[in-house]
Amino acid sequence: MKDYKKIGFRCGLEVHQRLNTSKLFCRCPSIMRDDKPDYVIKRKLRALAGETGKVDVAALFEAQKNFEFYYEGYYDTTCLVELDEEPIHSINQEALDIALEICLLLHAKVEDEVFVMRKIVIDGSNTSGFQRTALLARDGFIETSKGRIKIASVCLEEEAAKNIKEEKNQRVWRLDRLGIPLVEIMTDASIVDPIHAKEVGEKIGMMLRSTSKVMTGIGSIRQDVNLSISDGKRIEIKGFQDIRTMPKVIEFEVKRQIDLLDKGIEIKAEVRKANEDGTTLYLRPLPGGARMYPETDIDSIIITKGRLNKIVLPELISN
Repeated sequence: MKDYKKIGFRCGLEVHQRLNTSKLFCRCPSIMRDDKPDYVIKRKLRALAGETGKVDVAALFEAQKNFEFYYEGYYDTTCLVELDEEPIHSINQEALDIALEICLLLHAKVEDEVFVMRKIVIDGSNTSGFQRTALLARDGFIETSKGRIKIASVCLEEEAAKNIKEEKNQRVWRLDRLGIPLVEIMTDASIVDPIHAKEVGEKIGMMLRSTSKVMTGIGSIRQDVNLSISDGKRIEIKGFQDIRTMPKVIEFEVKRQIDLLDKGIEIKAEVRKANEDGTTLYLRPLPGGARMYPETDIDSIIITKGRLNKIVLPELISN
């Protein structure tokens, strides 16, 4: 068995879970549809500077592809908010309470004041060219068989549109999924080996299901893996269809990086896709802080102790 400590293995997870409520910034229902859409709109997106005044490297990468984006919508379950033709409405209070419940289950310290931010994403997954996200809590933890894992942050954000197809320089997206409330849970990098990563993902998943307030089924929960080894850079791996494949993918990725270093090839910080055979495929450069800037269409949200005290925590399921 590989000595992961010796090679400087560092690993953390990002877990994304859809909440079972109406959408986050409008009152459209969170209904996934496969029937014929009522209309299609066309958009082009551009890379813009974030709060730092710089343009994010991942946004520039997507902009160079020069894609045209087509969005399919429905008159009865999507609205002008999804089309980015109307300012967002007030935040979904039910979704916020569920997210706060999750924060408390993770022993995380909830922020007194929550600010919604815009995260620039111009791959077409959002009509506006950005995803809205709000940091709710930090410094939580879960207990595992190999020690305590710190929860670095818990965010509440909006789900992306659903990718339908891609051909030449065009991508087609459907708006039924866009705006569904999504909780993002990010651990620190103290996961010790590939099997441990799977355990951490499973424990967080069971905790989320314990609330009985999250969506279930294929795609309702997604895990991303962040990992690095000595003399390397952070790699983010996306696209796990089954958490049981996580150890195999991590093992393959570690081997890929070791082989690159043995050949004197520099490892670059990037986002890669998990393949079914355990290998990974390059997607884009790793995004950074330059893609963030404040949301101007909504006020900050005060989280009172009284609100937190009203939350009744569920009994955690064990399997």
